[in-house]
Amino acid sequence: MINLPAVSAIYKFEMMRTWRTLAQSIASPVISTALYFIVFGSAIGSRIAEIDGVSYGAFIVPGLIMFSILTQSISNAAFGIYFPRFTGTIYEVLSAPISPLEITLGYVGAAASKSIILGLIILATAAAFVPLQIAHPVIMLLFLVLTAVTFSLFGFIIGIWADGFEKLQIIPLLLITPLAFLGGTFYSISMLPPFWQTVTLFNPVVYLISGFRWSFYEISDVNVWLSLVMITLFLSIALGIIWWIFKSGYRLKA
Repeated sequence: MINLPAVSAIYKFEMMRTWRTLAQSIASPVISTALYFIVFGSAIGSRIAEIDGVSYGAFIVPGLIMFSILTQSISNAAFGIYFPRFTGTIYEVLSAPISPLEITLGYVGAAASKSIILGLIILATAAAFVPLQIAHPVIMLLFLVLTAVTFSLFGFIIGIWADGFEKLQIIPLLLITPLAFLGGTFYSISMLPPFWQTVTLFNPVVYLISGFRWSFYEISDVNVWLSLVMITLFLSIALGIIWWIFKSGYRLKA
């Protein structure tokens, strides 16, 4: 039986932190994404009229939303669990009658909720610039939620692994951001030479962006069902690592 009051307490505390830092948590990512949209949409959109029958401005919207969700999910979850470790209050949580599952649900649920809200705000903002169509809204929401939860779990792992504030930024800056830029955020991988198309398929972010874009325009670089399998696999791996962390006490019992 899940201790819902405990999960709710952690969840509400983390969400309240978001409202206290609204400019940093919501406004800043939205403005950054809008700038990406304006710069890339104007600079490249003037040279590329359409991709697979979709205007370039509309084509990059799913990629920009997914890019924001990836980075913000990791950032929110990593900071959410790292700060209690930094201040020592994590030991109060660990000593309370709360299971590892409930701790994870509280922190990861809040981080994922923030990212989903942010993604929907960016979607509404993009609709003000270009005409959008969502061919499969249920699939779109499924990708949105699965991606937010998966990368919030990944951020939770980073927050436990990190032993300094600078390490919280290493993975997002040196790994996630390059993978997102090279994963079809601003282009279709079909535009690449055959060799680089093959290389790009080893980038896991390609499957997330491609599947999410398919839910909008029914165009994708890889099969949508393969995209769902891949994100489910990432989710399972992240859950397995978190299970091991709590079982072994890695970075929590020191």
